[in-house]
Amino acid sequence: MHSAVLLIEFGSIILGLGLLGRFAARFRFSPIPLYLLSGLAFGEGGLLPLGASEEFVATGAEIGVILLLLMLGLEYTASDLVSNLKAHYPAGLVDCALNALPGAAAALLLGWGPVAAVVLAGVTWISSSGVIAKVLGDLGRVGNRETPVILSVLVLEDLAMAVYLPIVTALVAGVGLAAGSVTLAIALGVAGLVLFAAVRYGRVISRFVSSDDPEKLLLVVLGLTILVAGVAQQLQVSAAVGAFLVGIALSGEVAEGAHTLLSPLRDLFAAVFFVFFGLHTDPASIPPVLLPALALAAVTAATKIATGYWAARRSGISVKGRWRAGGALVARGEFSIVIAGLAVTAGIEPSLGPLATAYVLILVVLGPLTARYTEPLAAWWARRRTPPDHGTTERLPEARTQTAVRD
Repeated sequence: MHSAVLLIEFGSIILGLGLLGRFAARFRFSPIPLYLLSGLAFGEGGLLPLGASEEFVATGAEIGVILLLLMLGLEYTASDLVSNLKAHYPAGLVDCALNALPGAAAALLLGWGPVAAVVLAGVTWISSSGVIAKVLGDLGRVGNRETPVILSVLVLEDLAMAVYLPIVTALVAGVGLAAGSVTLAIALGVAGLVLFAAVRYGRVISRFVSSDDPEKLLLVVLGLTILVAGVAQQLQVSAAVGAFLVGIALSGEVAEGAHTLLSPLRDLFAAVFFVFFGLHTDPASIPPVLLPALALAAVTAATKIATGYWAARRSGISVKGRWRAGGALVARGEFSIVIAGLAVTAGIEPSLGPLATAYVLILVVLGPLTARYTEPLAAWWARRRTPPDHGTTERLPEARTQTAVRD
């Protein structure tokens, strides 16, 4: 009987997510807010709380995080990451300063303590690569001059995750300074080793994993990723970082083939992850944090626009492209929820999960709008600020007449 209820509940979740995804695609917006709302509806304090399938959904959510980071790693080669880091690290530093500090300050002002401040800093810092990539494709801007600048900022954020996630994992686990330092040293050492191996022996690793049979390729890549993620977690390093490093280590045809095969699985389990996060957030806990979430969203939307504008100006992009770059970076999504989920699981601060949910819901809806309308609004405002040069046009004939008389 328990098995039948589990199948009914989980099947209903998957079917519902599919219908929500189709609805979002029809109106050309991200399905992430709908997934979060569905989790709120069926979680603690929701309309119809789930029972039998919650543990199964929790496992699916873990796999969702792992696949999100794996697919992110597959997007880049190790050499691309190294060259991006060398060329664009100032933009990464500005991005961190402008967008992480508001989150940390908000947590401290709310009296949540230093650990919650570090977590909320990450929530407000990291943009949503998935949402931004989709928006750029929908707007036809993939070939624009400012797009490489946007991607560089996102790559630097992804690289920063490899260092940031182990720190957060150690902090929320409550380990001491010595243990936390060891965890960070292990994470940095493993990341450096994987990057070195990927640059030096990437072809060998890819040849080992490669297979002409899609089934075998899928099983080997998925099995290797989950194995490495589990070992990383056992070493007190984030499982997500382990998956990200596996993605970086694979390159060429193997990376392309794995990306194609794993994309549907990523979408499935990522959707389950968002539902799981919503399940653990009581809808009644969101109204008390709605005003702080709105204020934080407004501030960090502005700071992301400033980040993109500065990075694009540094790369010699025109003013219109600078505004487009800034507007495109506003959306937050999957990684903000991943970071908040670490704190929620550890029970760091009860209000952190609801605040992160409301914050992501606001910016994942606002992000596509800022990407589309920031540049036109900036141009309109510039025209309003610049007075028409009526005086010059009226004085010109008079000036010509006087010159004619003098001549």
